[in-house]
Amino acid sequence: MASYEAFDPDVEINGQTVLTIVKEGMGKFSASYQERALRALAEEGITDPAPDEWYPQQAWLNAFEAIADELQPHVLDRLGEQIPEVAEWPNDFDTVPAGLQSIDEAYQRNHRGGAIGWYRFEQTDDQAGTMTCHNPYPCPFDRGLIRGVAKQYASMDSFVFIEETGSGCRRNGDDRCTYTVYW
Repeated sequence: MASYEAFDPDVEINGQTVLTIVKEGMGKFSASYQERALRALAEEGITDPAPDEWYPQQAWLNAFEAIADELQPHVLDRLGEQIPEVAEWPNDFDTVPAGLQSIDEAYQRNHRGGAIGWYRFEQTDDQAGTMTCHNPYPCPFDRGLIRGVAKQYASMDSFVFIEETGSGCRRNGDDRCTYTVYW
């Protein structure tokens, strides 16, 4: 399964998440980026997203793909990196491993309706671990998300580095990617 293809047609994403990413995340780049995101959503039938509604994940993924095609994939990396700052996030912890484990909790809270996928973190050393992302989101978005969470909980003098280390990748049609995270 490639990026931008929902695992299940019944999966939905929370409207508050859509609004946060479009208004807070894309809005941090520029008003024109935010407008482009809103236009991409409207092209998928999501006009005036409401925080208490749920929307088809496939429509959201189609909008994501349109944004990446027009604005370049690096935008998704930077957007992913901002998510822990702009979204409601579980944060009753203060370590990188706990923060990385929380990605799955946040993902599960904001998606519903079938096979939504998951994120799994396993610590492999004092300041390293592997994150497997089994979801339909694009690789640049997940890399940015992982980096953003790790940076939030790493010490000020740490350098957070993400390296794709798995044997498969969603860019090549697989349904998951694995990254090694160093902090």
